[in-house]
This record gives sequence, C-alpha cells and structure tokens, in this order.
Amino acid sequence: MTLAVVHLWRLFRWSRILSKHGVLKTVEKSTIVPLYLRLIIRLLRIGYRVPNPPDYTGAFVDLGPAAIKFGQTLATRPDLIGEETAAQLACLQDSVPPLPFKDIRIVIENVLGCPIEKSFRFFNEIPIGSASIAQVYQAETLDGVTVAVKVLRPGIKQAFRKATETYEWAATKIESLNDEFIRLRPKLVVKTFRQWTIRELDLRREAASASELAENMEAVPGFKVPVIDWNRTSQSMMVMQWIDGIKLSDHQKLQEAGYDLKSLATRLVRSFLRQAIADGFFHADLHHGNLFALKDGSLAVVDFGIMGRIDKKARRWLAEILYGLITGNYSRIAEIHFEAGYVPSHHDIAEFTTALRTIGEPIRGLSVRDISISHMLDGLFAITREFEMQTQPHLLLLQKTMVVVEGVATSLYPDINLWDTAEPFVREWLRSELGPEAKIAEEFYKTLQSIKRLPELIDRIDQYYPPLTIEEQLYPVANKNSIKSAATKHYLPVFILSAFIIGIVLGHYHFF
Repeated sequence: MTLAVVHLWRLFRWSRILSKHGVLKTVEKSTIVPLYLRLIIRLLRIGYRVPNPPDYTGAFVDLGPAAIKFGQTLATRPDLIGEETAAQLACLQDSVPPLPFKDIRIVIENVLGCPIEKSFRFFNEIPIGSASIAQVYQAETLDGVTVAVKVLRPGIKQAFRKATETYEWAATKIESLNDEFIRLRPKLVVKTFRQWTIRELDLRREAASASELAENMEAVPGFKVPVIDWNRTSQSMMVMQWIDGIKLSDHQKLQEAGYDLKSLATRLVRSFLRQAIADGFFHADLHHGNLFALKDGSLAVVDFGIMGRIDKKARRWLAEILYGLITGNYSRIAEIHFEAGYVPSHHDIAEFTTALRTIGEPIRGLSVRDISISHMLDGLFAITREFEMQTQPHLLLLQKTMVVVEGVATSLYPDINLWDTAEPFVREWLRSELGPEAKIAEEFYKTLQSIKRLPELIDRIDQYYPPLTIEEQLYPVANKNSIKSAATKHYLPVFILSAFIIGIVLGHYHFF
C-alpha cells in the first residue's frame, strides 16, 4: 500500500506543473475550496510566470500519458471544472512524442513469437499515430492485406497504476472537504477513469468492443467498423483492417472529392443515436480524428478504447427525455427524472418542470448555430445544484459524446438541426419500445417466464408435503381423516398456484 507521503510528494510535483501553466488559477478563486488550500496553491506558483489564459493542453502533456487520459475524463465534468476548461480539455489530443521503433519492435516480436519479417511482408516503422497509451503503424500481412497495428507503449501499465492510486487517494480527501464536493462526486470521476484505462490497457478488450459494435451496426447502411485480425491480436497489440478514407477533419479534401457533407452529418447523428438508444452500447470518442469518409459515401470509425454502455431502462428514460425536449413535454421529462431517482423525492416536481422549461424553450426549433451551448449548460448546472442532482456516470459519458458528435456534425454542415435530425429516429424507437405491440410482447415474455417456473414450484410443494406413509395406505379407514387432511394439504397449494397463474394470464390478456 502506497504511503500518504508518497501521494503528497506526487501531488506536489504535479501541482507545480499545473501552476506553471496557470491551470490552478481558477481553484485559487473558488469559494468552495478551503482558504488554506487556496493559500498553498498560491505558494506553489512562486517563481513561475503564469500564462493568461491557462495552457491546459500544455499542462497535461507535461504531466505525462496518465494525465492526458485523465484530462479527457475531466472533460466530461464541466460542472466540476467549468465549461471553458472542459471545452479545452475535450480538444486535448493524444499527441505525444513517439518512442523509438526499437522499443516497440520488442513488444511486437514478443507477441508474435517471431521476428516481424516472418509475420508481415511490409511494416512501416514510422507511426501514423502516437498516443498516450499506444502507437499505431501501417503494415501488410504475408497475404497482402493492409492492416493497422496498434501497440501499447512499454511500461505504460505501471505508470497508470501509480497515477491512479494517487488520484483515488486525493479524490477521497477532496470529498471530505464539504457537501458540495460530495455532490460533485470526484471519487466517481476517478473510478470512471480507472475503468476506461483498464479497458484501454488491454487491447483484447478494445478488439472485443470493435467486434460487438460491428455486430450491432451490421444492419445500418453506410456505417463501417474495421474487421479485427484475432490471430495477431493480444493484450499488448491489436491488428485490424486498414481504413482507406478521408478524415472528417479535412473539409477541403471532402469537398474536392464531392462528398455530400449534409448527408455525412445526418448519418453520423443517426448512427450515434442508434448505438446509444437502440443498442445501449456506443462509441464514446467520436471526434474528427476517429471518423473517416469512404469512397462509397459511408462513414467508418476507429479507436474503440472508450465505449459507453446504458441499460434498457436508462435508454428508455433517455429517449423520452430527448423526445420531451423535441416536443416540449417538460412535465414528462420531470416525471422521468423523479422516477429514475435523478432528483431527490423531497423536491417539488412542478418547480422542476418549470426549471426545465427555462432551458428547453429557448432552443426548440433552432439550428445548432443559433443555440448558445454555454448558456444551455450554465442553466443545466444551475438546475443540478438547485435540485441536488447527483452525477450519473453513464449519462456523463453519453453527454460528453453527444457534445462531440454535435461539434463534428455542425463542422460538416453548420445548418443541421439536431432536433429535426433526431426526432424521426427517437419517435420510431419509442413507439417500438413503449407502444401496444411492445407492451404485449413484454407481458407475454413475463408470463412465459412464470409458467417455466411451475415445475420447480411443484417440486418444492412435493418436498414440503411428502406422500402418504405405508401405514396410512394400509389402514385407509382408520386414517381416513388424516388422508383427507394430507390430500388437502398436498393439492390445495397446487390449485391455488394454478388459479393464480391463470389469473395472471387473464389479467395480462383481458383485451383478447
């Protein structure tokens, strides 16, 4: 177990770096931070010429690979670090100087169990991407198939383990400062970060995520997920189909190639809604660099390290909330928040409905270019504080991804109206999930499950009421009353159980 003094020393070094880049200036001014901590932070920047505005990207890059990934996690919490800070951290790219190929070669050959030349016809030693966790290369297999090879950096697991230990220790201390920090749940932020990194540090998990997403999206036209080469994939290396397309960040090339940018933007929004609402499993890092336009007009996605998952009940709530915003049904949105437990029950639902209206009405029917995202987020965060809403981890990741998808879609086609684009899909999904056909199917399934349990319940009754003894069978007259009593005891529960199940069936299907 790491000693407290070690955590304090790490925090001291990290704080000096953050102070150097001016990142802790906002903490100095925060009224929820105790005075003694603000004074310590002020002392940490002595000797530095602090930039204005703060350089968040430079600070997290200087802190190292673990901090870069943690910065991306913090980008999902504008309520904790502020909207402007979150916006800058959301742009934090995994651009770090690549390691020499001789270090990467050792990892690759350990995975393959042979020299690279015996498994690949060609291997470009210059990485096409250098991230905080891994480096990506282009190669060609002996069969002539072009692939992308992602390799973990040596020693990265140990670095993340040390950093995460200190993040967890610090988060525990921060939550003990006051009630506002408890509501913001910094420990949950670190827990989310740890879950992400555990998944990203095992490239087999990333490969499995890609495979699952490909299966879910197989029936969706115009959306492609690269095929995984499982024979060459391990915990430290992943090999997948090479995507030959144009990055969505390169607008000039897209226009020169004649792509319909409005169609690409619409396809991106609807494919994301399909993942999040219909399947409950979505790509949570859909920025420009991970999205490609293919020659046939399809969209392709790469990098499956960060994925989100939402259970069916939460997806229904989410769809109803979105549809409520689209149609202006704020009372239903408020009801869902209380049903889901997002808002404590002692609050007034009518007051919460009015608060939601102040956020939704100004943006209904507007194109994205006419919506002030900053004003909307300010209003949402004010509501969370006023109504004591605690952080929901699955919604945080979803919210962050929606903001990124919105940014990519509007960069492609600024006049896109996300509400109009989303409305047909959300309405149809809600009809299929909450309409009469879905209700009948769900109740029928529940009834079948109850019927399947009948043999087990009867077996339990037999164990509780054993058959007649030999004496009772030999002397039926003398034991007439006891036999009658035993028979009644034995079969009465079965009659009651049967009547109960028949009642359930008739109750479910009284409309027939």
